[in-house]
Amino acid sequence: MVSAPPGWDLYRSFLAVLRLGSLSAAARTLGLTQPTLGRHIAELEAALGQPLFVRSQTGLSPTEAAQSLEPSAEAMEAAAAAFLRTASGGLNEPKGSVRLTASEFVGVDVLPAILTAFREAHPAIAIELAISDANQDLSRRDADIAVRMARPTQAALVARRLGDVGIGLYAHRRYVARHGLPKTPGELAAHTIIGFDADTISLRVSRASGLAVSREVFAFRSDSEHARLAALRAGFGIGGCQDALARRDPQLVAVLPGEIRFDLEMWLVMHENLRSSRRVRLLYDHLAAALSAYAASGKPPKSAAKGPRKAPQKRGKSARKRG
Repeated sequence: MVSAPPGWDLYRSFLAVLRLGSLSAAARTLGLTQPTLGRHIAELEAALGQPLFVRSQTGLSPTEAAQSLEPSAEAMEAAAAAFLRTASGGLNEPKGSVRLTASEFVGVDVLPAILTAFREAHPAIAIELAISDANQDLSRRDADIAVRMARPTQAALVARRLGDVGIGLYAHRRYVARHGLPKTPGELAAHTIIGFDADTISLRVSRASGLAVSREVFAFRSDSEHARLAALRAGFGIGGCQDALARRDPQLVAVLPGEIRFDLEMWLVMHENLRSSRRVRLLYDHLAAALSAYAASGKPPKSAAKGPRKAPQKRGKSARKRG
C-alpha cells in the first residue's frame, strides 16, 4: 500500500521553520501552536525518511537535505499563491487579486501614484506589490506582472518595451549651495559622490556609459536605490537619479547634464497564460500606458539631445572640386 504524499500544510510549515530557524517563531507567523508545527515537521521527516533539522542552542539548523528541498518547496508556495489569486475572481470579471513585482526604486517612487489611479477605476481588484531587485520567475508564477529594467529572456512571456529611462547625475540645492557644481567630469573627483556598494550590475552599466568608476570613489555606498535616493535628497552629495523622477523634485539640480547620462530599457512582462484574465490585462494595459508616459517624460528635448541644427551646406563648383 502506497502512503499518501505529504500535504501542502507540511511543506508550508517546513518553509516557515527553514526561514525563521525556530518552531515558536514559525508557529506565530503561521498562526499555529508550537506542538502542531512540531508535529508537521515530524510527519514530513517520516514521510521523506530523513531528518530535516538539527536542534542547537540557537534554534533549528537545516540539514543538507532540507537545503536541497528549499527550491522545490518555494515553487510549491508560489504555485499555491497563484492558485488562490486565480481563484479570487473569474477570468472575465474585473475583480480578484493581481501580483505585481518591481525594483525597489520603481516600486516605491514611481508605482504608488500609478496604482492609486488604477484603484480608483477598478476598486474590486486587489494589488499585491512585491518589491525586489531580483527578477521574479514569472514562469513559476512568483508574480503575474513584472516591471523590469532589462530585456526579459524567459520563454512563454508577453513583453512590451515601454521606452528608455534616462539616468543622470543630480545634487540637492543644499549641497550645491555648500559645495557648488563641477564644470567638467574631471572635477567630480573633488566632490562627494553617492554610489553602489557591491552591485556588479551598476558597475557594468556605469562602465558601459564610459565612466571608469569603482566603489572606492563613493563616499556613500549602498546597493539600495531607495537609500541612495534618500541620501541624494538629504544633500549628502552627487548621485544618479532617473531623469523623470528628478524633474518632479525642484530641489534636485542636474549635474553635468548631457555629459554623463545613460539609459535603461523599461519592460512590462506577464506570462502568456494570463492573457485571458481580464483583471491582469486591465492592470497590464494601465501600467503600459502610465509607465510609457513616465519614461518619455525623462527624455531630454530633441534640440538638447541632438544639438543645434546646422544649416545645410551649399554645394557649388568649388565644393564639387574638393570632393
